[in-house]
Amino acid sequence: MTILHFCSRADWAAAQSAGEYRGDTLDTEGFIHCSTAELVHVPANLIARGRTDLVLLELDPDRVDAPLRWEPGDPTDTASPKFPHLYGPLPVAAVVAVHEFQPDENGAFAPLAAGSGT
Repeated sequence: MTILHFCSRADWAAAQSAGEYRGDTLDTEGFIHCSTAELVHVPANLIARGRTDLVLLELDPDRVDAPLRWEPGDPTDTASPKFPHLYGPLPVAAVVAVHEFQPDENGAFAPLAAGSGT
């Protein structure tokens, strides 16, 4: 299964220089939010609708040192879809591909094809 994380091109460039990516939630929430191709549009539309500066990082879970846990997107609803959460920094070497992530003409992001980063 493809594990993805979206971020700005600038944040990814900074991570490449640093050797690791921490995102904007590792320090505040304790983990980096990730997703699957089928669900990545859900958080993207909630927090990044209309942004055109995003890329999708495709991760190899075998290359991360921190725990990757599948947890409900809404912790108050155990029936909500589960998302992968990375409980530590993402090593740049664990990113196996970087894809453009663009919204449609209305600013909305769409689900991606299953098993695909793009």
